Amino acid sequence: MNDLIFAVNAVFPIILMVAVGYILKRIHMIDMNSAKVMNRLVFKLFLPTMLFLNVYKIENIGSMGFSFVWFGIIFTLCVFFAALPLVRLVTRDRAQMGVLVQGAFRSNYALIGIPLALSLFGDEGSAVATVLSAFIIPLFNILAVISLSVFSSEKGSVSIKSTLVEIVKNPLIEGIALGGVMLFIRYLFGLWNIDFRLSDITPVYTVLNYLSQLATPLALIVLGAQFELSLVGRLKKQIIFGTVLRTFVIPAVGLGAAYIMGRFSGAHFAAFVAMLGTPVAVSSVPMAQEMGADSALAGQLVVFTTLFSALSLFLMSYILKAVGIF
Repeated sequence: MNDLIFAVNAVFPIILMVAVGYILKRIHMIDMNSAKVMNRLVFKLFLPTMLFLNVYKIENIGSMGFSFVWFGIIFTLCVFFAALPLVRLVTRDRAQMGVLVQGAFRSNYALIGIPLALSLFGDEGSAVATVLSAFIIPLFNILAVISLSVFSSEKGSVSIKSTLVEIVKNPLIEGIALGGVMLFIRYLFGLWNIDFRLSDITPVYTVLNYLSQLATPLALIVLGAQFELSLVGRLKKQIIFGTVLRTFVIPAVGLGAAYIMGRFSGAHFAAFVAMLGTPVAVSSVPMAQEMGADSALAGQLVVFTTLFSALSLFLMSYILKAVGIF
């Protein structure tokens, strides 16, 4: 019974916040235009600030070890290369192939994953998930550009230079990078016996905390408000394939492999659940649209993987608690 309560407490607040957003849209308190504006704020300001503070608050990054980072990177690359031929089983539309590949590996790590890791394993889980995000979020963005380019329905090649610029300009990557720079400066101050932290500038640090605290609740509400359940019939096969792969197959294989290796802690598993078990990233939709892929399918995958992740995340939390990981 305790395992069941743990799983409910960890997962359902996130699902309920998404439901609040959907209800607010249904009663016309939020429309699609306002949701897009709020989404822009989340991804350009609130979420980067949250990631910046999460990185900066890490006390001793060296004590974590980095085998869990290598596991995350290698497994993500394996999913990417395995998905390239697999998507041909369900569609021959090149605009849909890239979207399905992107949906296989690109989870909603920053938006749902890090708050979930906090729910699963407290501050330690959040810290490990943040360290992993510094490597996985850039990798997600790089592979997303590659997957959409490989199956581009438009003639011509994608500029490597412009691709790199888009990656570097990503607000989430910028927030993580700036947090890393400030963390390094804090480390140098320690070597020089200078007792100073960003939190000593109280007004600035307070504002940063305010912005950071807005990220998760507002982002989940916006996610609910952007639910659009149209076009299901035409894309039924692709939606089922992408949803089952993202929410059940990949988490089962990844967490199973991590468990068999037997070298990871509960905090590491909280980060793995954040990386493997969360639904397709919301940001996959505008990227698909910008690069000429099937943005309608991308939107449906966000919706349905979010819905079914309520069940899959619950099962993951329950099983990992039952076997003594959490």
